Amino acid sequence: MTYELSDTPEAALDANGPARHARRLGWNKVPEVTVYFWIIKVLCTTVGETAADLLNEKAGLGLTGVSLLMSALLAVVLVVQFRTAAYRAGVYWLAVALISVVGTLISDNLTDNMGVPLETSTTVFAIVLAVVFVVWYRRERTLSIHSIDTTGRESFYWLAVLFTFALGTAAGDLVSERMDLGYWLSAVLFALAIGAVAVAHFALGLDAVWSFWIAYILTRPLGASIGDYLSQPTGDGGLGFGVVVTSVLFLAVILGLVVYLSITRKDVTDRTSGARQAA
Repeated sequence: MTYELSDTPEAALDANGPARHARRLGWNKVPEVTVYFWIIKVLCTTVGETAADLLNEKAGLGLTGVSLLMSALLAVVLVVQFRTAAYRAGVYWLAVALISVVGTLISDNLTDNMGVPLETSTTVFAIVLAVVFVVWYRRERTLSIHSIDTTGRESFYWLAVLFTFALGTAAGDLVSERMDLGYWLSAVLFALAIGAVAVAHFALGLDAVWSFWIAYILTRPLGASIGDYLSQPTGDGGLGFGVVVTSVLFLAVILGLVVYLSITRKDVTDRTSGARQAA
């Protein structure tokens, strides 16, 4: 899917004046939303689920230790991401992979360590994400994913991504527990939900920005269900590949796609092309 803007970059420039324009970069800091984007996003989500389980159970770090380690790694990668002047596939997708793990761990810590009910954490994450979007729009006059070309917009973007993973984790676990569908049927359910969003966007005119973010949230439980189905023992309804094999397999596919995109630059957009999509 490709997505247009609810508000144009040019409108944001007019509203914020020349000072805002002076801080704009020449390139969008995030990739064009193509089929490659969604494939890698789901794969990163799956890795986020299996990697969190792997580090927690196999490495003996415990939930708190894993959370601290992955948060520190994410902070380092985000510093590199913010320092780049343009979108770099390797840095961007490494940040997404790490933030998928951290978002999962935030939800797991609340549920497992603090005993917060999934209903509560799902509600809280939804409210926090809504606040991020409101403040983002009030500050920038756009929620465009085609014009992440200032430090402010990039900050809001990554905050939104973090809380979509946390929300997707909590909501996905809540649905899975309440409906008790099993891993495979849960994956089918979330895939159908994403399909419904696509139909609502293309056939019924659902706003492009909201279509993107709703689908982005839903890919989290979809990827987690796929990861659990592949990695969990057959007695628990999985295929029994284990978290190590599943993580390595998906990481290899992600690496191959990221290398391909780095070479072909099929997912790179500049500010001019982003403005054309807004028209």
